[in-house]
Amino acid sequence: MSTSQFDAIIIGAGHNGLVTAGYLAKAGLKVAVFERREVVGGCAVTQETWPGFKVSSLSYVNSLFKPEIVKDLELKKFGFEMLPRIPSSFSPFPDGRYLILGPDQKQNQEQISKFSTKDAARYPEYEAGLDELSGILEPMMDLIPPNPGKLSLSDLSTYGLFALKRRKELAQGWDRIVRIMSGSATDFLNQWFESEELKVTLATDAVIGANASPSMPGTAYVLFHHVMGECNGVRGVWGYMRGGMGGLSESLASSCRSRGVEIFTGKGVGKILTQGGRATGVCDSEGNEFRAKMVISNADPNVTFRKLMQRDELPAEFLSQVEGINYDSASVKINLALGELPDFKACPGKTPSAWHKGTIHLCPSLQYLEDAYADSVAGRPSQAPILECTIPSVLDNTLAPEGKHIMNIFSQYGPYSLREGLDWKEEKEKYADRVMKILYEYAPNLRSAVLHREVITPLDLEQEYSLTGGNLFHGRMTLDQMFFMRPVPGYADHRTPVRGLYMCGSGTHPGGGVMGTPGKNASRVILQDFRKGI
Repeated sequence: MSTSQFDAIIIGAGHNGLVTAGYLAKAGLKVAVFERREVVGGCAVTQETWPGFKVSSLSYVNSLFKPEIVKDLELKKFGFEMLPRIPSSFSPFPDGRYLILGPDQKQNQEQISKFSTKDAARYPEYEAGLDELSGILEPMMDLIPPNPGKLSLSDLSTYGLFALKRRKELAQGWDRIVRIMSGSATDFLNQWFESEELKVTLATDAVIGANASPSMPGTAYVLFHHVMGECNGVRGVWGYMRGGMGGLSESLASSCRSRGVEIFTGKGVGKILTQGGRATGVCDSEGNEFRAKMVISNADPNVTFRKLMQRDELPAEFLSQVEGINYDSASVKINLALGELPDFKACPGKTPSAWHKGTIHLCPSLQYLEDAYADSVAGRPSQAPILECTIPSVLDNTLAPEGKHIMNIFSQYGPYSLREGLDWKEEKEKYADRVMKILYEYAPNLRSAVLHREVITPLDLEQEYSLTGGNLFHGRMTLDQMFFMRPVPGYADHRTPVRGLYMCGSGTHPGGGVMGTPGKNASRVILQDFRKGI
């Protein structure tokens, strides 16, 4: 048994863990990161799944990652490069019509007018309204949530100043804020639009990563969460990372190493060590002990507190709250290697075109979406899933051999928990076959163009990536599990009941997605305590 000493040990080399490590090392701390898998990045990874094909195994697009993190950690020096997707989305429909949306408002209105001139006229106002809400809510993501049951003078000062600076916007938009935070995406979109085609295109963003339908309360915020962010300074545009999503994680890892961070891959943590109510280090799966003044977990709360710690090391009330976190999920990721681009019935052609660049939505109506969710409620994988497809190799020639392509399919709904008599080992390929059948209906040439297929179910997400319930966000993103309720009430400031033990992952405020904000916020709290000798 060996012993090493660090200022801080971080569990998990996902993007938030690496962000935290980068900021701590930049402040002069001796930092180590332990990662169970052989590759850094967590859900933001690129792997050569098949010879010559580099696949973003899980996360596949970027917009939410904070530009200030890129600047602070000098990520562009280490290969960070975003490729904007313009247009942003392509929605073909069974009747042969299609809708293309992007940053060009004039083109958006021309496209939407094919379905509704009224909606085309309102769309700029809709986007402007979301931008206004972003101006109010986005800055809150950089603030440490208060404990409403124990407000400090610092909390009152911080949030009082925040409200004072935005008192005009808050006075005018408080009703919209309440609706976006607590309402359903369907109700929100119905207030704006009449076109089924436009509404369903927008509604899919409200359910990605969640086992919910757009008519359920709380999905309006998930929709809003996905429209924030920017790509190369252009708001609302999503991009591909050059080299796949692993390009983001590798740039973070390289930046960390340049500051002296030791990153151990293939070395999982088996236990968080404590003594006298304080975290003192970790023990790896081989029994080696590594000591540190602080331990920071990038794992989700369930893994951190229920798998890496003993029950008697935590207060019973806290543990009860952790056990109540909802990790419900129903996302199945399918990755394809293609011999040629899809030749869509709605937009024929196999040469790279506008409709190949953004997200391809295959979901013809809101009722279709509700029916797909109904299967999930019944405990079975959807008979007719909804699909969001991307082809990053159209913009990034490093991902596939010349003339060939990578397609990522993010599908809903394949619930983590199946009804009695069903098993993911048997349902996995059946579900994927149904997904492919839908794809072939829109682009028949793919029937002979698919070279390889990878299917990742919620069960795979839990077993391979340590995501409880297969939840990509480290917990459901509804109002009861957000802001000062995330991960549990009273502990939204990244601290835990164990002194010297902190949380920095997506299970903390402001939640999931490749943002880096949880890691950045956590580093501020950790450094504050470290400098005080707490």
